[in-house]
Amino acid sequence: MSAAVAVLVPVKAFSRAKVRLAPALDRHERAELARQMATTVLGAARPFPVFVVCDDQEVAGWARDADAGVIWRPGRGLNAAVSDGVSELARFGFGRVVIAHGDLPHARDFSEASTFEGVTLVPDRREDGTNVACVPSSSGFAFSYGAGSFSRHRAEAERIGLPLRILREPRLAWDVDSPDDLNDPDWLPASERHRLVTPPVRHCGS
Repeated sequence: MSAAVAVLVPVKAFSRAKVRLAPALDRHERAELARQMATTVLGAARPFPVFVVCDDQEVAGWARDADAGVIWRPGRGLNAAVSDGVSELARFGFGRVVIAHGDLPHARDFSEASTFEGVTLVPDRREDGTNVACVPSSSGFAFSYGAGSFSRHRAEAERIGLPLRILREPRLAWDVDSPDDLNDPDWLPASERHRLVTPPVRHCGS
């Protein structure tokens, strides 16, 4: 029988999110965009049980309002917070955990990422970061987010001796880190374009 699956979404304070978008969006716009994207990710995670790992009271309240569980980990940093969250979900009885970052505006669902018994990694479209991962909750997988995390996570799966699947899925590969990422991808259906209510990108000198 397949192990029970939960989705874990690490979310930092909306007020501190996406500082690299400062050339295009002001602080309030960045906070609203971060909230909208994270809300999209939580919606895409259903019908799996969804948990948010965070260290911000506003985020915790938002998560509870969205009927997500909250795993409170103040001051731990991203990698330690995700590790703590996976361990906590193992204690809750979940055999596999999908870790999905909160800046995936085109995410629809995570079911395909959840089916493999080993480690599944979904790289960003530059094949540098790791937007989504699914790991056995008791595997002791060591997370190493940040620039170049995709290659480190591949090496980690090999280190712990688990089979690895690379899933390249355009909706999950599209994250938002720079102003150019605010533009709709060419493959996005017309019915979904501009579904995030964001101001137009402002260019210096315009």
